[in-house]
Amino acid sequence: MKTVRALTLQTYGGPEATRLSAVPAPTAGPGQVLVSVRAAGLNALDWKVREGLVRDAFPLALPAVLGLELAGVVEAIGAGVTRLRPGDRVMGPLGRLGAYAELVAVDEARLALTPAALTDVAAAALPVAAMAGWQSLYFAGPVWGGQRVLVHGAAGALGRFAVQFAKRAGAFVVATAAGRDVAALRALGVDQVIDHETQRFEELVSDIHLVLDYVGGEVLERTWPVVAKGGVVVGTSSPEILTRTPAGQRGLWFVMTPDAALLARLAQQVARGELQAPVGQVLPLADLPAAIERHRTGALRGKTVIDFTA
Repeated sequence: MKTVRALTLQTYGGPEATRLSAVPAPTAGPGQVLVSVRAAGLNALDWKVREGLVRDAFPLALPAVLGLELAGVVEAIGAGVTRLRPGDRVMGPLGRLGAYAELVAVDEARLALTPAALTDVAAAALPVAAMAGWQSLYFAGPVWGGQRVLVHGAAGALGRFAVQFAKRAGAFVVATAAGRDVAALRALGVDQVIDHETQRFEELVSDIHLVLDYVGGEVLERTWPVVAKGGVVVGTSSPEILTRTPAGQRGLWFVMTPDAALLARLAQQVARGELQAPVGQVLPLADLPAAIERHRTGALRGKTVIDFTA
């Protein structure tokens, strides 16, 4: 039986709960393509899944392969596949876990062609952050010129896309981030950057129409007083927002929906230099368990990508 390397979650817990394992190589089922993974993006959900913090929202049969997004080359196609062919460079989110493996069977509908100008590493950094940034911004409705938008966690890969999209829509964008990231966010056009290490955002802003909360926890609790009447908080970090929304206010739980057409359009914009998509770190597969833990502790900056060819 052919096997491939993969990062598997054996049980819920800390770093010891994951291991690099040999798992059976998949085959492409109907409507699927088999992708030889060249790179995969690291996400905050990795450590939250590992620790069992989101087991109700993302139930798993353990052991399970982790990973949400990938870039690579189509090795084979299953019955009914019409758009992609072996040899195509592709990128996309799985819409489930399983991207941290050398071979992955993926629904054709979830994948976009990788622009020639993008490396596999650059492509792997896009699917979750770019699409979630776009979709969460518009999740509660249209964005209008002059709308006051507050983005928590703006220096992360998701947040950096969101602030760019909000500025394009004409919004007045306020962002919270660590002091080391203030200059980078200003360079992206953010109107007001608040250093959360030295400042309290609730003392500096008010009448916010839309909050994109990519942090959660006590940051969410402190956010409600700054929301304008009729405003909304869209949360991605914890489904508990649905039960922690005060009476008379509006809080929404957002989960990204894979959209190959949207991903293709955003990837082309990155390839043309119209969107900035910086990669923070590129690490080999052997470093993946430790990288997930460093993501949990906040020791990683920007988007981290695992290079399967290293």
